[in-house]
Amino acid sequence: MAKNLSIPNLALGRVHFIGMGGAGMSGIARIMLSHGITVSGSDVKDSGTLSGLVALGAQAFIGHRAENIDGADVVVASSAISEKNPELVAARERGLKILGRAEALALLMAGSRSIAVAGTHGKTTTTSMLTVALQRAGLDPSFAIGGMINSAGTNAHAGTGDIFVAEADESDGSFLVYKPHGAIITNIELDHVDHFPDLQSVIDLFQKFVASIQPEGFLVICIDSPVAARLVQSITRSDIRVITYGASHGAGGEYSLSHIGLAAGSASARVSVNGRVLGELRLSIPGEHNLYNALAALAAGLTLGAPVNELLEGLGGFSGARRRFERKGQVHGITVIDDYGHHPTEIRVTLETARRVAGSGKVWVVFQPHRYSRTQAFAAEFAQALALADVAYVLEIYGASEKPIPGITSEVITRHMAKEQGIYEPSMITVAEALIHRAEPGDVILTLGAGDVNSLAPVLVDSLVDKYQQYK
Repeated sequence: MAKNLSIPNLALGRVHFIGMGGAGMSGIARIMLSHGITVSGSDVKDSGTLSGLVALGAQAFIGHRAENIDGADVVVASSAISEKNPELVAARERGLKILGRAEALALLMAGSRSIAVAGTHGKTTTTSMLTVALQRAGLDPSFAIGGMINSAGTNAHAGTGDIFVAEADESDGSFLVYKPHGAIITNIELDHVDHFPDLQSVIDLFQKFVASIQPEGFLVICIDSPVAARLVQSITRSDIRVITYGASHGAGGEYSLSHIGLAAGSASARVSVNGRVLGELRLSIPGEHNLYNALAALAAGLTLGAPVNELLEGLGGFSGARRRFERKGQVHGITVIDDYGHHPTEIRVTLETARRVAGSGKVWVVFQPHRYSRTQAFAAEFAQALALADVAYVLEIYGASEKPIPGITSEVITRHMAKEQGIYEPSMITVAEALIHRAEPGDVILTLGAGDVNSLAPVLVDSLVDKYQQYK
C-alpha cells in the first residue's frame, strides 16, 4: 500500500479498527465500507453496532488478540486504547501504519467542504442538526457524529454531496488534524481534566483549532460563552470569515434570537441577522440551549449556501440524537428520559429542561459520574447542578480508562448535598427499586451520565409497566 494514504489507496488493502464498536470508530468504519474499503475490527463485547457493520461487510472479532490483525495493512486505534493492547503491540511489531481515530476521519474529510463542530457542550446535537438541515436542503452531506441521529438511525454516512460534517472532539487535542473548511465552536469550558491542567490550556488548544481552518473558510462561534467571546477578540486572521451568534445583537452576535418560547416538548424563537429578521425557528425538541445549537447550525448552513427556508424546515423536523434528552418511555404519566450529560454545566441545562417537562411533578435523577479526575475536580459543581432535581441518586464513578484516585468516590459529590436530596447508592438495582416505588404520575425520571447508566432507562420503563399492569 502507498505510503501517502488516500481513499483509493486504502481500498487496495485492509483497515483494522481496534475498538470498532465505539461511537466514533464505528462511524469511520461505516464510511470506509461505503467507499469499498475492506474493514475488520475488534471490541471487548458484541453489540448491535458491530452487527450492523458486519451486515455491511465488515469482519468483527470479539476480544482483543494479536492474530486479529493478520492480513491488515492499516490499523486505526483511538486514544482510549491502551498502549499494551495486544493488537496495537502486534501492529507496531509488524511495522503497520497506525492511525488515530481523528487521523482516519481526516482522511475521509479530505477534498470535501468539511465542517468541524467543536465545543465543550452541544457538539453532538449541533452536528446532528446541521446534518439534518443540509439533508432537507438536498445537499446530502457525509457525516460522522459521536451519537446516533434519531431520524436516521445512524451516526455516519457517505453522502453524494461535497460537504462533510464532523463532530470534533477536543478531549485529547487530536481535532487539530482535521483542517476544516469551516468550523463551529459552541462554547469553551474546562473539562477533560485528565488531559488539560487548567482553562488556559484549553484556550490555547482552541486557538490552534481556529488557526487550522483553511484559508477562505469560516468560523461560527457563540459569544454567550465568555471564554469563546475572549477567543473571538484574539483572532487576527483576515483570511477566514468569523460569524458570531448569541443572545442578542446588542451583545455583538451577528445571529441572534428573540421572542423565545419554551414548552415541555418544543422550543421556538425569531431569528435575526445583524438586527434584520430572518425567519421563525420552531423546534420539536425542548430546551433554550437547543435553540442556540440550532442557530449555530443555521448560520453554518447559510454560509455553505443552503436556502434559509429549507434549513429552518430541516431544523424544525429534527427529532433529536440518541442519549441527548432522549425520551425512553412514559408509563402511567411517569416519563423516563436518558441523557449523556457528564459535566456540571450540561447537567444544569438538562435539569432545567427536565423541570419544564415535569411541570408540577418531581424530577428524579440517577447520575453516574464519569472518570475519577472529573469527579475530583468538579465535585462541588456537580452537587450544585444536581440540587436542581428533587432527588438525585448518585451511582459509583464510571472510571472509563482511568485508574481510581485514592479517596475519590461518588460520595465526594453527595457530601455537598442535603442528605434527603443527594443519595449515594452504588447499586443500580437498589436505585431502580426505589424509583419504581417512589415516582408518581407527572414525575420525570432522568438517567444521566457518559458511562453505562443508560442501560438502566429501559429497565425502569419495563418495571413501571409491570407495576401498573397489576392495577388493570
